[in-house]
Amino acid sequence: MIFGNDRAALRAMYREAWQKRQEGAILEPLQAQIAEIVAMHPEYHALLEGKGDLDRDYSPEAGEANPFLHMGLHIAIHEQLATDRPAGIAATYQNLLQQIGDPHEVEHRIMDCLGEMIWQSQRYGQAPDEAAYLACVRKLGR
Repeated sequence: MIFGNDRAALRAMYREAWQKRQEGAILEPLQAQIAEIVAMHPEYHALLEGKGDLDRDYSPEAGEANPFLHMGLHIAIHEQLATDRPAGIAATYQNLLQQIGDPHEVEHRIMDCLGEMIWQSQRYGQAPDEAAYLACVRKLGR
């Protein structure tokens, strides 16, 4: 597992990557990926610049989105595209990108399918259904 289960360490990694980018410091590859995703989300900059509580809980029931989960899903999608797993995701992404034109928007649409796959997997205690996930992503272009 890339990050492990330490929530505080994971969130600190986001803050450190963003801070290093702001300072123009040399970034490790994972830090560069995190910083690029943070750059696409100006709504999270204040939090990562020390103006927010990294230990805060986010309540979906209260309509709060967890910025770390959101950015983590972007990282997962980037990893899927780099490895083409599930097989066909990279080509499907390219097709969506041609239709939609905005890579960030394409990722957000894919994120809905990814979130659903993860939720289903957890709900039923089964391995993620990559075929259902890929079918969901393919439907986004219709």
